[in-house]
Amino acid sequence: MPRRDLVELDATAQLAALASRQVSAVELLKSALARHEQTHAQLNAVVAVDLERALARAAAIDDLRGRGEHLGVLAGLPMTIKDTLDVAGMPASSGLEHLRRRQAEDAVAVAHARDAGAVIWGKTNTPVMAGDWQTTNKLYGTTSNPWDPSRTPGGSSGGAAAALAARVTALEIGSDIGGSLRVPASFCGVFAHKPTWGMVSQHGHVPPRPGAWSERDLNVIGPMARSARDLRLLLSVMEDGPLAPRAPPADLAETRIGLWLDAPDFPLDPQARTVLERLAAALTAAGATVEVISAPVDPRSLVSSYLLLLYSLLGQDLPPARMRRFERQRFFARFAKDGPNSWKTPVMGFTARHHEWLEADAVRARMRHQMDAVFARFDVILTPSTPLPAFPHDPRPPTARRLTGTDGAVIPYRSLSAWIALATALGLPATAVPAGLTAQGLPIGAQIIGPRGGDARTLAVAQAIDENIGGFVAPPEP
Repeated sequence: MPRRDLVELDATAQLAALASRQVSAVELLKSALARHEQTHAQLNAVVAVDLERALARAAAIDDLRGRGEHLGVLAGLPMTIKDTLDVAGMPASSGLEHLRRRQAEDAVAVAHARDAGAVIWGKTNTPVMAGDWQTTNKLYGTTSNPWDPSRTPGGSSGGAAAALAARVTALEIGSDIGGSLRVPASFCGVFAHKPTWGMVSQHGHVPPRPGAWSERDLNVIGPMARSARDLRLLLSVMEDGPLAPRAPPADLAETRIGLWLDAPDFPLDPQARTVLERLAAALTAAGATVEVISAPVDPRSLVSSYLLLLYSLLGQDLPPARMRRFERQRFFARFAKDGPNSWKTPVMGFTARHHEWLEADAVRARMRHQMDAVFARFDVILTPSTPLPAFPHDPRPPTARRLTGTDGAVIPYRSLSAWIALATALGLPATAVPAGLTAQGLPIGAQIIGPRGGDARTLAVAQAIDENIGGFVAPPEP
């Protein structure tokens, strides 16, 4: 009989229960499936299931464990995967019907998890081609936030974050090119890690088009979980490298943190600020050195260069007819008002010339050099992941959307790209952690940013916060 108490545990604790034979892999899988059935009508987080294959896999692992065979570090753990990653028997649809009618092998990151013994049973929802901070598509419908079903869980790893918060799954593999790991983690109150660019293979991720071998600029594949220790465990499997899955958390008394909460054109809701300042105070009380800093690089140059790099990349996925329309609009865009929230920004990005891309890349290179001096002073930087808590579902086109803060202030929709731009544009690691709840009871997340290759550092600080200050809090039951 499924046991609800098991799915409340994080992945590390579930694996311990499996190893000690308190539960079998089949029983744990059935518990996850029961939780999915209980929450699916309200959340619509897991949108495709391969039950037969998963049950056979779980039974095989139980048999191997019973015979005393050597097993991988994820042996018997039920997992779901964001539907932008190919899984054998469940090709990535990215919200499009024709993409799921394919034969596909496991994406490289998925294959690593399966080789480590994971039981992959479902796919979580994503916006079309992972292209929004809401999670909805015509193929599978809309995913809702477990904290408030009238609100979005974020995007594009929105189904993943919702499934984690609702305890449908304990581990997820998502992706991030525009905050797609960190925004949903913040909105749903869970953990995520955006690795250093190039650390984890992107092969088998859609977009780009199926079969591509290119490692896309800006994009990363990363773990999502309900604890920082679980992030470290899954990343060590996905990365297939020297990252220690069970290294100790950081010593906060020896940790230097730069607190960055203000920059021109970087909105921050008053209640989000309060939550983040409260976290900073708790870190100080725990012995960390926390110093308020101004923007570590020029914020306007950061956002403008990041958006040109981003849109020039996303233009590869647009239909030819739409690209021709943007090319025609480019002439008029030359005379339009400029700025990070202007309609001109995507038009100029989608149609960017190579020399324009090179100029943006040169800005990025200069900022990477500037960050070396910042990380000589601080171990990590603590910033918001999003400017506000999860917002209500909005079916209008992105260009028509406006966000409203808890104080009634209007926040441009594209401002969701502001706080995530530094780590994304510069290829830095960023670990998303729950920071606390607003007065309305909605989660706010923070991101811990480190130097290139400093993934172990940001994860260690995240684990120290998780285990000494506060971590995942389950949303109230409906």
